[in-house]
Amino acid sequence: MAAQSVAGWRKLPLSLTELCIDTTLKCGQSFRWQHINDEWHCVLQGRIISLKQDPSYLHFKATWPEASSRAPLTPPVSIKSESPLPPGTEDEDGTASLLHSYFALSHSLAALYEQWTASDANFARRAPAFTGIRILNQDAWETLISFICSSNNNISRISQMVHKLCIHYGPYIGTVHGHKFHDFPRPDALTGTGVETHLRELGFGYRAKYIAETARIVAKERPSNWLDVLRNPGCPAYDAPVRQRDGQRPSSENDAKPRTYKAAHEALLELSGVGPKVADCVCLMGLGWGESVPIDTHVWQIAQRDYKFGKGGAANKTLSKTMYDAVGDYFREIWGPHAGWAQSVLFTANLKSFAAQASSVKKEVTLETKSMVKKEEVKEGQALAKVESISEAKKRKTVIKRDAEKLEDVKIEMTEIKESALRRSKRRKVVGS
Repeated sequence: MAAQSVAGWRKLPLSLTELCIDTTLKCGQSFRWQHINDEWHCVLQGRIISLKQDPSYLHFKATWPEASSRAPLTPPVSIKSESPLPPGTEDEDGTASLLHSYFALSHSLAALYEQWTASDANFARRAPAFTGIRILNQDAWETLISFICSSNNNISRISQMVHKLCIHYGPYIGTVHGHKFHDFPRPDALTGTGVETHLRELGFGYRAKYIAETARIVAKERPSNWLDVLRNPGCPAYDAPVRQRDGQRPSSENDAKPRTYKAAHEALLELSGVGPKVADCVCLMGLGWGESVPIDTHVWQIAQRDYKFGKGGAANKTLSKTMYDAVGDYFREIWGPHAGWAQSVLFTANLKSFAAQASSVKKEVTLETKSMVKKEEVKEGQALAKVESISEAKKRKTVIKRDAEKLEDVKIEMTEIKESALRRSKRRKVVGS
């Protein structure tokens, strides 16, 4: 086994409201991250990235294969200029810049959540339980194959399939905590004559044909930077300048065409096994088109339950192409140019695997509400007791006042009787004399 070069832990200042890796890395965007010993691990750009997080920092380290012919990458100039790292961040091997690009940290997530909360009451209700969910800026090829695997599948099985692709067709990078890590295979690694059969044996089913056919098209019938040309120019791939420097041929006339989300979506639909949903997933998570809104069964349920789409019963349970476009356009209208980011928050909130997270926040809110009500009741009780005390005091004061007045009346009456008796006594004395 080749020796490994392991860098020490470094950190990026980053709050949990800007990024929560425990949610973002397991909500169905990337399927290669492994959670081992309270750390997240994945191969990115030829190195094993290890992550852990506290409320103030994202901690990271890189494990490089010592014998690899691929030296640590210098951060591309485009990344340095467009997304500067916080002052003092150690980045001698480009890993900090890679993470800045991968997690799309040039966007303020707090500002986006504020915008979506203001424009959508449903988002405002559900988002507090799911802060820190970002859309990953991933490798387009990996995203494409991963979401071909997602057809009629769940996150766990997709992860298993992607893991098998890496083990059987991707290069070995290193071992962390006793676990071997392989990189994702490039297109030409999946073009062999026996690939489809082998993938079927590994349990890929009908998806095996789609993967093999798409790999053949991308590797042999498209320019080598074809996926880069489909990418949002405002969200470049981290290693695009490196690939161009390494001599990959341009796509000539395609480079001159204007880049739009719709154009990228249509181009992806030409591939085997790629429908509207898969194309939107690739556009959003692999090509940087934030307005792309993938509509799967979860999002369709959300659209029907929370936004009143598809009224009319069983006839509308099937999502037609017209309805698919209508739902996407509606979400783009209320959420804006990063509609796909907002969709991912509601998508995550709708997953059964995150039900406890949602309910725990609801319980906290409920308990907090009950506590507030209890406090208000106590305050009201105290106020009422005070009022009653004042009232009783007033009553007592009134009684005392009345008693005093009565006593005074008695005194006056007694005085008058004494004076009357004295006058009568004086008169009798006068008469007798």
